[in-house]
Amino acid sequence: MTRSEQREHAFLMLFRTCFHEEEDLVEQNDLYLDEIERELVEERMPLIKETETQFIIHEVENTRHHLAQIDQAIEEKAKGWKLDRIGRVELTILRLAIYEILFEDSIPAGVSINEAVELAKKYGQDESGAFINGILATFAK
Repeated sequence: MTRSEQREHAFLMLFRTCFHEEEDLVEQNDLYLDEIERELVEERMPLIKETETQFIIHEVENTRHHLAQIDQAIEEKAKGWKLDRIGRVELTILRLAIYEILFEDSIPAGVSINEAVELAKKYGQDESGAFINGILATFAK
């Protein structure tokens, strides 16, 4: 599984947190990872490696751990946009990318931005990619 695919799974898992209570998240994460395994088996693809699972969980848990700082940073950089005006898909993508930019020195900011824009194109609205790129560009300076 490529790092992009792992990041996409981290996004999808993080997106689920918008719809579940805190106490249900461990179970939800386990269910999601089981779902990935089932799909890989059905498609006769190699199973997910432990290091890949660890990366996905690391991204999700650490994004959630730094959520207050991340959300504050979004509100500061996204002029004219309150968090409740940003769609859940776009907000989740922003949170994941900003976590990487602010807290993961091993991931270049440009990589995080490009990956976020691709996720926005795939899962967001028509203008999501440009919106995400515009906000994240302010973090790369």
